[in-house]
Amino acid sequence: MRKIFLSLLVMTAAGTAQGADLDYDYLRGADYDPPPAVALIDWSGVYFGGHGGYTAGSFAQRKATQSALANYFNATAVESEYGVSNLVTFPGSRGRGASYGAFAGWNMQFGEAVLGLEADYTHTNQNAVSTYEINRIMTLSNGVSETVRLNGQSRTDINDYGTIRARAGYAIGNFLPYVTGGFAIGQVSFTDSAAVQYFGYDANTYAANQALPAATRLAVYNHGYASFNPDAPIPGSTPPASARDQTTITRVAPAANIVANNRVKTIGGIALGFGLEYALTPNILLRGEYQYVNFQSFNGHNAELNTIRGGAAVKF
Repeated sequence: MRKIFLSLLVMTAAGTAQGADLDYDYLRGADYDPPPAVALIDWSGVYFGGHGGYTAGSFAQRKATQSALANYFNATAVESEYGVSNLVTFPGSRGRGASYGAFAGWNMQFGEAVLGLEADYTHTNQNAVSTYEINRIMTLSNGVSETVRLNGQSRTDINDYGTIRARAGYAIGNFLPYVTGGFAIGQVSFTDSAAVQYFGYDANTYAANQALPAATRLAVYNHGYASFNPDAPIPGSTPPASARDQTTITRVAPAANIVANNRVKTIGGIALGFGLEYALTPNILLRGEYQYVNFQSFNGHNAELNTIRGGAAVKF
């Protein structure tokens, strides 16, 4: 038994010595090099670049001619009884087209957080036209039948605007998602007008005359006609045979053109957006961005711009 135990001790000692003679790497496994550390992008600094994309404009000018029409119909019964200056209600209109421009900004990085300030200029071609036509026949409280025909047109053009905005982003390697918000300023030109035909006649007197001999009929009050047949007061209607030799078919006078607005104006508003920047190199930046601009109301108009664009910049 003692011989067997001693033999086991000798064999164990020999195996331990052999293991000690082996190379450490052989026991641990092969060495490997860790992947090189990715160089962090420093987003701090001044940058400038250019952008291009697509802009869609939404324009509202529902009551753009109301004030001018109210002045035109001032002190008339059709305005006091029917409020005809409110009849023209332009539908919304849209503009769309390519846009391009330039931007410049400054960033400061705090860990992964990036804060900055940016200004940009955009040229676009937003031309929107809205039209509205209405023909209204009204009988006033005094029995006069009045007709008002209104044909309105409203045109809005925005070609240049700029923004100044704060930016806040979160750096993820070479990527920088960000949000932005600030103020916008732009130049708008707009023309609002309405062609007006306003005419009428005393329907009570006309109706009473139909029961009277021609020699005793009263004069029918009328206004706004190029020619008027008291026996056939409807414009363009054929007069009765007895009256054809006395006068021509009733015709309306040409329309008066009322210009409500014809101006070029500087307007302000707010600008909001979000985007994603990618650092192609530490000094070359690429971006994709959405920007929303809502301008303040101006002379019965409202304007909003939605822009999707890409850009590239150099950072110093």
